[in-house]
Amino acid sequence: MAAELHVELVAADRQVWSGEATLVVARTTSGDIGVMPGHQPLLGVLESGPVTIRTSGGETVVAAVHGGFISFADNKLSLLAEIAELSDEIDVQRAERALERAKSEADASAERRADVRLRAVSAR
Repeated sequence: MAAELHVELVAADRQVWSGEATLVVARTTSGDIGVMPGHQPLLGVLESGPVTIRTSGGETVVAAVHGGFISFADNKLSLLAEIAELSDEIDVQRAERALERAKSEADASAERRADVRLRAVSAR
């Protein structure tokens, strides 16, 4: 069994992160899933939530992901997201304002997006 897997996190508009990892945790419609090297092949639908990547260098990369697909085969993990942004790209104050606005407008999907962004930042 290999000690690392290759990860590609891609949003509709750009490649967000690419590299070698020892573990990736993501939220799917079936629940949270952890993928390590040698995992069984899988294909799933991503839910909005933080994705945590433990790199081969021991660092942790966290991204806010909103929808898409996850695929794993031959030690290659692809996360194809509708929207994804790394936690260090997120403007916390802007996300907090968006959360308050969504709550006041009773916009559940906007509230969920803002909440995921803030959870990704807090998981850094």
